[in-house]
Amino acid sequence: MPQDPSAAGHRILLVEDDEGLAPLVVRHLAESGFAASWVADARAADEHLRRGGADLVVLDLMLPGEDGLSFCRRIRRELDIPIIMVTARGQEADRILGLRLGADDYLPKPFSLWELEARIQAVLRRARGRPAPPSVRHAGPFAIDPARRSVTVDGRPLDLTRSEFDLLERLASEPGRVFTRDQLLECVRGGGTDAFDRAVDTHVSNLRRKVEPDPKAPRYVKTVWGVGYRFELP
Repeated sequence: MPQDPSAAGHRILLVEDDEGLAPLVVRHLAESGFAASWVADARAADEHLRRGGADLVVLDLMLPGEDGLSFCRRIRRELDIPIIMVTARGQEADRILGLRLGADDYLPKPFSLWELEARIQAVLRRARGRPAPPSVRHAGPFAIDPARRSVTVDGRPLDLTRSEFDLLERLASEPGRVFTRDQLLECVRGGGTDAFDRAVDTHVSNLRRKVEPDPKAPRYVKTVWGVGYRFELP
């Protein structure tokens, strides 16, 4: 079968723990002209995306460790990459949840390799029509770059942990909005680890020490007692 010229150069990352299925998918996509790679869990996918990136992720829902839904949610917070979710669980609720979390398409198992290829092509075509997201978000003195996961304040770079960056990005995305601790919990959860609402308080305290002129009298990250936090621009 000749390669599809429209597939050339597109990097597809398959996140799939089925060692029988994954090589078949990768071989089929490679024969169709894609640059296809395979990892078996979310941790390896994180490393692959940091190291080389991808143009589209084919993501299995049932993964060891962090599941596909949680990983999909994290990708959507950090990267603008199309996602096709595949799973043996075909219930409508799973499909709806996956799409609400940001998946671009959903394909139940078992599936035809030709159908998967057609859906990849369709999602890539739609992605080419998307407006490019702003590379840097400005909020007062802060410049937040989600692609590079970097923050500067008045031009000075800040050394933030993953959780601190996620908290600041979430809060600064809507200045003045009150976020509950439950809404901020995902920012401190990490890959498949447990977290609880008081962990949010600990990470906010650490964040304030890095972003506030006086952490004891916060100017930007304000506490809303009994509810959560909000980001203010003085």
